[in-house]
Amino acid sequence: MPIIKLQTKIKAEKSIVFDLSRSIDLHKISTKETKEEAVAGRTKGLIAMGEFVTWRAKHMGVYQKLTSRITAFDRPNYFMDEMEQGAFKEFKHKHYFRYTKKRETLMIDCFEYKAPLGILGKLADILFLKKYMTNLLKKRNNIIKSVAESNEWKELLVL
Repeated sequence: MPIIKLQTKIKAEKSIVFDLSRSIDLHKISTKETKEEAVAGRTKGLIAMGEFVTWRAKHMGVYQKLTSRITAFDRPNYFMDEMEQGAFKEFKHKHYFRYTKKRETLMIDCFEYKAPLGILGKLADILFLKKYMTNLLKKRNNIIKSVAESNEWKELLVL
């Protein structure tokens, strides 16, 4: 199963970065290009343990739906969401949050997935899927970083 692992250092409190990472509203902002909309389950605010969200988005020219559920949750250190229905055969997205020696938050994403369609899916992964997913995650992480390091997070998180 392919794994995409990203690390992002953010000059903000771990709890803020954690909550932004599970914010449905921030997710919508970070995926403007794919026109993602939350259409079922938790459709705004902060998703929590056991909750699900169904997204409708346009990826590679095709509208798709994907449902994921929060299956592990330890605020503000870790959470995991797993696909229940969607274009992948399966995926697990693990989110880790640690403090660095400089008291920055290190956000670590581990995105494990299995493409559908057997050998064709493996070929798609080699040709473009892994790069496409890596770029999506990097864009999202850059938005989280930008919002967390400014005062914008206060508009998204009501503490």
